[in-house]
Amino acid sequence: MEHIRLILIDDHVLFRESLGRLFASEQDLEVVGQCSTIAEALDILQHSQVDLMLLDFNLGKERGTDLIAAVQQAGYAGRILMVTAVMDAAEVLKALQYGTSGVFLKHSPPGALIQAIHMVAGGEVWLDRGIVQLLAERVPLPANEAFGMPLTDREEQVLHGVLEGSTNRKIAEELGGSEGSVKAAIQQLFRKSGVRTRSQLVRAALEGHIQTRQK
Repeated sequence: MEHIRLILIDDHVLFRESLGRLFASEQDLEVVGQCSTIAEALDILQHSQVDLMLLDFNLGKERGTDLIAAVQQAGYAGRILMVTAVMDAAEVLKALQYGTSGVFLKHSPPGALIQAIHMVAGGEVWLDRGIVQLLAERVPLPANEAFGMPLTDREEQVLHGVLEGSTNRKIAEELGGSEGSVKAAIQQLFRKSGVRTRSQLVRAALEGHIQTRQK
């Protein structure tokens, strides 16, 4: 992808403008529109091609998850990255269920946001470490609801990398293996957990629907 076409949806004008200045220094990022409401976002999407939506959860009287449902009904096929100050565990899980490809917290450094944009635009999932910790602490793991065969040690290591938002290449480097072997492990994780995408895999893991090995 030569250019990643972005739309910024946030009810704070100064924050949107600061992001616009940040992205202007990146040759492969192009902001095609910015707005603060669901209606404005739908109007922009009707007239512009968008690869990635940067969406705040709290849009004043509206919620970002409401916009996700609206744009999907309107035929939007691009990726969605939540860029927000705070979300609780239930809100994060709902966003993932609706098809969000990641959650980025606003207090994180600008360079990390650039990295998150490239990862999500490239088909990966991004979850800030704080979001993973929040979900691990606050989402109860359902008893006796795990399905599929238990994971191997290698598959658990790869799953941990996915939950950390790492690319296949980074996971391979950390585990001392090949990128191909990581891809194969992820396909096994898909098969064992009954999902088709990385976002669904993350959600299944965080909700306790993946059977890990007994330690």
